[in-house]
Amino acid sequence: MTVTFTPSISRPFIGPFGADTTAAEVVAGLDLGGRRAVVTGGASGIGLETARALASAGACVTLAVRDLDAGAATAAEITRATGNELVSVARLDLTDRTSIRAFVANWDGPLHMLVLNAGVMAAPLTRTTDHWELQFATNHLGHFALATGLFPALVAADGARVVSVSSAAHLRSPVVFDDVHFHGRDYDPWTAYGQSKTANVLFAVQANRQWGGDGIHVNALSPGGIRTNLQRHLGPAELASLEQRGAATGWKTPEQGAATSVLLAASPLVEGIGGRYFEDCAEAGPHVPGTYRGVADYAVDPESAERLWDVSMATIRV
Repeated sequence: MTVTFTPSISRPFIGPFGADTTAAEVVAGLDLGGRRAVVTGGASGIGLETARALASAGACVTLAVRDLDAGAATAAEITRATGNELVSVARLDLTDRTSIRAFVANWDGPLHMLVLNAGVMAAPLTRTTDHWELQFATNHLGHFALATGLFPALVAADGARVVSVSSAAHLRSPVVFDDVHFHGRDYDPWTAYGQSKTANVLFAVQANRQWGGDGIHVNALSPGGIRTNLQRHLGPAELASLEQRGAATGWKTPEQGAATSVLLAASPLVEGIGGRYFEDCAEAGPHVPGTYRGVADYAVDPESAERLWDVSMATIRV
């Protein structure tokens, strides 16, 4: 039987921060000493800035990355910048279940903040060794396996936060349960990316329902438009289109893009809030057609969230 949890706080969260807020401003004055965090994809982009902000407030931060050399260099840079020597690196390949199991097995003790940040965007059709479509495997299934594997550590923290980094690109596609991995339908990189980002939101909805009673609160977010190496798979025409859209909606710096992740991971302002979708450091409203704002109804649908959980659990256990 599925045990669900309904948050005691139902009003929309609108705090003192906004689109221009930086991660450093979110943690200003906070003391995260004694708290432990894992940031996937923490070697670059908004993952790096998320890790830097948490470390600057005294947290013990583990960068979970595929490239240990890049991760070690980033960890050393964060330590130099913050004076916090409790920044480490551990290998994690989200497309490799053996790697995920090893990370989970090597983790010891409570985990207070889990930021599911790593991702791949608009990649050409690629399949993992399990024959899963790469973007869904990386952005959702790998993070799902990691979070469920670390569940005992999250429970032990007595008030853990899980942050699922989604995107406004979730508006491009729901999860197509009949053919998640594009075995029968034509593959489109942006549709696949959008599906994986919808999965990130649905994960937050269902994980919060199942884990809220254990003191674990889970939220999803869009970081906004940021120029990072996430765009490495895009061709010239796609980059031009993205630049045009970014110019219209407003580009963020990586420091600004990390702010909502840090708010959800660490700020007392969102204590007890879970199962929601945020943008610009505030809870998002319903999607407004013709814009890149808000959350799609299908991304917060409880039946779809429960179905995705069941499908994901069955998939990673095969």
